[in-house]
Amino acid sequence: MASNVLRDARRIVVKVGSSLVTNEGRGLDETAIAEWSRQLAALVQGEGGQRREVIMVSSGAIAEGMKRLGWAKRPSEVHELQAAAAVGQMGLAQMYETKLREQGLGSAQVLLTHADLADRERYLNARSTLLTLLGLDVLPVINENDTVVNDEIKFGDNDTLGALVANLVEADVLVILTDQKGLYTADPRKDPAAQFVHEARAGDPALEAMAGSAGSSIGKGGMITKILAAKRAAGSGASTVIAWGREHDVLVRLAAGEPIGTLLVAQTAKTQARKQWMADHLQLRGAVVVDAGAAAKLQGEGKSLLPIGMTAVEGEFSRGDVIAVRDGEGREIARGLANYASAEARLLCRKPSSAFERLLGYAAEPEMMHRDNLVLAERS
Repeated sequence: MASNVLRDARRIVVKVGSSLVTNEGRGLDETAIAEWSRQLAALVQGEGGQRREVIMVSSGAIAEGMKRLGWAKRPSEVHELQAAAAVGQMGLAQMYETKLREQGLGSAQVLLTHADLADRERYLNARSTLLTLLGLDVLPVINENDTVVNDEIKFGDNDTLGALVANLVEADVLVILTDQKGLYTADPRKDPAAQFVHEARAGDPALEAMAGSAGSSIGKGGMITKILAAKRAAGSGASTVIAWGREHDVLVRLAAGEPIGTLLVAQTAKTQARKQWMADHLQLRGAVVVDAGAAAKLQGEGKSLLPIGMTAVEGEFSRGDVIAVRDGEGREIARGLANYASAEARLLCRKPSSAFERLLGYAAEPEMMHRDNLVLAERS
């Protein structure tokens, strides 16, 4: 049932827009941020019986910078946007840190660009950092790194960033908090016959026609960017909820299963979507060969691949590349994302994790390939 989508969600990405964060551009809304922080803490700390892992994607840096610089209109020049972001990020991070700490919750600022997620090595680095923070019960607050991006690498809006982060961490649900109740069949301000959409299929082409394209003078996105973000998030199996950010206890009530806003349901299960992507990946960069014991643990027990079970490395690849795992007879038994480059992997063959720092000069992941990042080949 639809109400189970959030009630059963373990990992949630929450995105909140500029107009909400900055009270329509008048400056950071301390009361609103405090209220969201209270709800985020309730989810992380298990109020209601279930502890959640939560990531916040927050707009507002450019809008806050504009306010501090005395600019009434969003600039069009990239260097001016970068300057506004640099000024505004200071206040945005400080506000979240203060309000989350008041709720007994640690926080971390993470700035990302499209290039971070397009490059497989940086993708894995960002993923590892975020998952480590979640494991430490620290809530990451993510924003686009507007101080360094240009037109070629900008996400363009934080709705897209929210979807990409949902894909990155394999979230169960993306919640987009906005200044509208959700999606209507037409603009209700212009069409009195417009009907509210309570639930639909993420990626349905009809939704894009309903959404239109208008954003606000403060934020760059409109409802169309939210529909497209939901479509993108659904690619990794995450459903999306679009809801009014000032709805009382919106996050807590959604997590309890209450139907609020518009629910756009992903049609593919999260695990299936991720593994299908790896199974269909055509550009294998190389392979590792494993012994019979490692093959049995992969195929029979669903374990991660540890270097101690590797006997050889084939080809040249980088950290984050998709590679094959072969048994001693050359059969592909799995494929997935490499945590180490080929040169490092050769040094780690047959070695325990305790030797990694001595061999490499640093200690990273204990696995060559984590079980979440590999898919088994079909047995014949």
